[in-house]
Amino acid sequence: MRQFIPYGKQFIDEKDIEAVETVLKSDWLTTGPKVDEFEKSISKYIGCKYATVVNSGTSGLDLAVQALKQGNGLEIITTPFTFAATSNAIIYNNLVPVFADIKENTRNIDPDDINRKISDKTAAIIYVDYAGHPCDIKEIKEIADENNLFLIEDASHAIGSEYNNKKIGNYADMTIFSFHPVKNITTGEGGAVVTNNTEFDKDLKSLRNHGIDQDLHQRQSKMDYMYDIKELGRNYRITDFQCALGISQLKKLDSFISKREKLANLYSKLLNNIDFIETPVNVGNIKNAWHIYTILLKKGVNRDDFFKYMKKCNIGVNVHYIPIYRFSYYKKHYTIDPVDYPVTEEVFNRIVTLPLYPQLKTEQVEYVCEKIRDYNRFKGEKNE
Repeated sequence: MRQFIPYGKQFIDEKDIEAVETVLKSDWLTTGPKVDEFEKSISKYIGCKYATVVNSGTSGLDLAVQALKQGNGLEIITTPFTFAATSNAIIYNNLVPVFADIKENTRNIDPDDINRKISDKTAAIIYVDYAGHPCDIKEIKEIADENNLFLIEDASHAIGSEYNNKKIGNYADMTIFSFHPVKNITTGEGGAVVTNNTEFDKDLKSLRNHGIDQDLHQRQSKMDYMYDIKELGRNYRITDFQCALGISQLKKLDSFISKREKLANLYSKLLNNIDFIETPVNVGNIKNAWHIYTILLKKGVNRDDFFKYMKKCNIGVNVHYIPIYRFSYYKKHYTIDPVDYPVTEEVFNRIVTLPLYPQLKTEQVEYVCEKIRDYNRFKGEKNE
């Protein structure tokens, strides 16, 4: 039996291990110098002023929404075709998620539907760069500016991607990255919020540490013990050994993306002539970070049968994503009709995520494509 091929996987080398080991032998395991170093490394790479690192991308989303300081019951427009953390962060802060439909070709939020969903209660837009492909940021920013709305970019898939030759992380009021093991770089669990706004940065760093107005290092420099808690924050701190791993990983990010791009191009080449699937495309002046590689099955192909077939071939396919409004919590608390999201529903019923990660071998990609090509023959044999 062929070895299982997962859909995603971290890449950890000896330099990563050495970086973590050094911190584990040091005096600081958390709130130490590696946190500040990682933040500065991210800011330098992105080309933005500030970064706040936290213990997950979800935490980053939560803090970004909290930092907006919007009144209870106001609305934030976002996509339903994302991981639940995107809209959960809205709910954590007593705001209301309002979903806009997506575009089929990029799976990103549709600016036209954003416009249709704006009301006098709308406070912000959270857009998601699906699979590492940047959204139509120019159009979304114009909508936000015309309606005086905040912009949060969920770039959990997209660190290293670019829009109009500028790194993602320089367009929205705040941008969130994730460092989960299947993402383009990892700290185990972890995330970051980047911004060019001084006040947002100050709030984010306080809110991740219980809302404390002066951290330990500030108090030590003043030889004082006093601090205040001005807002209800969280404990979303990240450890120094995670940050050491992140610093080491960040140095390899561009090479990781280059490898992902080559593998994605190989998939597209090998799958080009298979008539029952559609391969992903790049739209506009963008650089895709290729967090995941998704295909759309043509209408009439049963996605669930195809999914099970690929699993039987020891290929770790996945589905990104189940639309958020389909989950029981959302059905219970919100009145949302899937009929109102025809593109999201269409894409969900046809989409499959194929394996993609830096150490994926060419022959493994060839095997995945071979099994996809064989699906019709398998289906015929099954029906005999």
